[in-house]
Order: sequence, then C-alpha cells, then structure tokens
Amino acid sequence: MRRAAGALLVIGITVLALNLRVAVTSLPPIFPELSARLGLSATAITVLATIPVLCFGLFSGVAAPLSRRFGEERVLLGSLALVAAGLVLRGALPGSLLYPGTVLASGAIALMNVLLPSLIKRRQPGRAGLLIGVYLLSLAVGAVFGSLLAVPAFRDTAHAGWLGGPVRFSLWVWAVPAAVAFVVWLPQWRYRPAARPGGPLTARQAPGRVAVTRHALAWQVTAFMGLQSLSYYATLSWLPTLLRDRGMSAAHAGDLLALMNLGNAATCLLIPVLAHRMSAQRLLVVPTVLATAAGIAGSLYGPLGSAWAWILVLGLSQGASLGLAIFFTMARAPSPAGAASLSALAQGWGYLLATVGPLGVGLLHASTGGWDVPIGMLLALCAAELAAGWLAARGRVLPLA
Repeated sequence: MRRAAGALLVIGITVLALNLRVAVTSLPPIFPELSARLGLSATAITVLATIPVLCFGLFSGVAAPLSRRFGEERVLLGSLALVAAGLVLRGALPGSLLYPGTVLASGAIALMNVLLPSLIKRRQPGRAGLLIGVYLLSLAVGAVFGSLLAVPAFRDTAHAGWLGGPVRFSLWVWAVPAAVAFVVWLPQWRYRPAARPGGPLTARQAPGRVAVTRHALAWQVTAFMGLQSLSYYATLSWLPTLLRDRGMSAAHAGDLLALMNLGNAATCLLIPVLAHRMSAQRLLVVPTVLATAAGIAGSLYGPLGSAWAWILVLGLSQGASLGLAIFFTMARAPSPAGAASLSALAQGWGYLLATVGPLGVGLLHASTGGWDVPIGMLLALCAAELAAGWLAARGRVLPLA
C-alpha cells in the first residue's frame, strides 16, 4: 500500500511538472505571428513575454500561507485547475483575454513552482535529490514540447476552423495536459494538514518556521535563483526572434529553442543528484555559469551553422543552474516549513528580478535595433550570477527562528 502511494506521488509530480513551462515556451516561437494576427506592437509582445516571469514573482509569496491553511496537495490541485482555466480563456477570446488568461495561468504556475520542492522534502526526504531531478526533468520536457510544437500547431491549423483557427488553437490547446494532470493529481487530495489542538498555528508558531529574510544566505540563494531565471527567460523569450533576425526560418528557430530546453532536461535531472551528495556545490556552480555565458555569446556571434552547438551548451548550463537553484531552496532550509519559506522568498523576489531579462532585452533590442547591447547586458549579469552562486553553494543551513 505504501509503495503504491509512493508510486502515485511520483507519477503525480511528473505529470504536474510537465505543465510548469509548456504554456510559457509555446509563445515565443510564434510571437511574430501573434503580432501580425492580433495587431500587437513590439512593446505589447515584450509585455506578453514578461508577464509569466512577473507573475511568478508576484504570486510566489502567497504559496506558503495557502499551503499552511489548506495543505500543499490541495493547493497544487487547485492550481492545476486555474492553469487550465487561464489557457482556455486566452484561447477563447485572444483579443481581450490574452493577457488576463496568461496572468491567471502564470499565477497558478507560481504556486506550483514554490510548493513542489517543499512537498518533496516533506513527503520523500530520503529521495529528495532524485525527486527534485525528476520534477525538473519533467518541467524541461514540457518546455521542449511547448517550443517544438508551437509553430506546427499554428501552421497546421490554419484551415481547421472547428479548432478555432491557428491563433486560438495555439493558445488553448495547452490546457489539455493541465486537465490531464488535474485528474492524475486527484488521489493526493486525501492528504490533509494534521489537525492541531487549539486551532491552526500562526505562521510564527509553525514548527520549523524560519525567519528567512534575516539571513544573508537566504538572499544569496534568492539572487542566484533570480539571475539564473533572468538568463533563462530572456533567452527563452527572444532567442527565436534573434535567430530569425539572423536569417533562420521560424520552424528551425523553434526547433533550436526546443533543443535548448532539451539540454535543460539532460542536466536538471543529474545536477540535483550530484549536489545532494556534496556538502558544498561550488565545483558545480563555476562551470555552469561560465557555460551559460559561452552559450549566450555563441548564439549571437558564432556562425549561424554552429548555432545548434552553442544553444545546446546554453541549454545544458541553464538546466544545471535551475537544478542548483531549486536544490538550494531545499538544502539550505532546516525543515519542510523552512523550505517552503525559503522557496517562496527565492522565487518571489528572484522572479521579480528575472523580469529584467525578457523586459530589458526586448526594450534594448527595440531601441537599438540590434542584439549587441542586450546580449552584452546578459553577459555582464552572468558575472553577478557567478558571485551569488559562489556564496549560495556553501554547505550551510539556515537556523530555525
């Protein structure tokens, strides 16, 4: 019975995580088409690219209070329903609900981003490194499918009116895997917060509570989370446009974005397992950040024929940095409650910092008409990411409040 429950949990985590990026990565490959069909300006597309990351930051802070009130399992189930609803809404009325639907789906994804690591630490502490890797691998696989299928989904439904046409179909179809994940996660509904004599505890009284904002280590983890996310979402949002500006076809640019996310999948499974076996992770941080910088520079300045190699390097390093960032939110916390608090801080403030990526790159590209300045900004920020990662990788744990 216990083994079956454990298997259901792993399957649920896997299917849930598939939905954490697919709704985001399916947009950048068709930004030019959405701009043309919906009459969106360059600024409007930049805002659309920024909304998911901004929502990840704004809504992360409510995840821990909700989990203490209702339990992580139930909040995750409700989040899946909201993801599906948001994607259906933006596909049904893209002229008026493109942005509100994206906000709703992205806000729900923010809750799942925060709560999955703490749920793993609570339910499966002995296999935390492996399950964090499985969760991140599924996240990356979902990102691959989103970027790989975006252009074909748009192109091949041009004459399928019963599907709503290419724009509507490309926006609502990603609600289907969210609905499937909702059904698969339903068995976890029975796990409830333990009843406490005298009523629920306050946040200050909760066992394992950590006053994370008081400690420099928590802010170092937050800075690393934010800077690696900045790099990822900037390249996720604008790499297809950069490649198309260099002369690449839309389909090929989408394929290379999928390759980048495939690289994420290869390392985000391996790195948490390796990190779990180390007391400090500096030997993982340094090559990861240096490879990120090399991949970014090579994507713009390398020969177009070698773009696939640089983008693969970029994807491998981004997967490693994400794996480290998520691992830090779990490993630097002394308890599941502390992990939820640290994860909320790191993802809340970290993703707010990350909005500089897609927003800054989009605005700098629009104002300069080229890619040298925005890519230069990303390379400069890699140095800051290396410094934050060096500090966050020390083998330390936050004290209990």
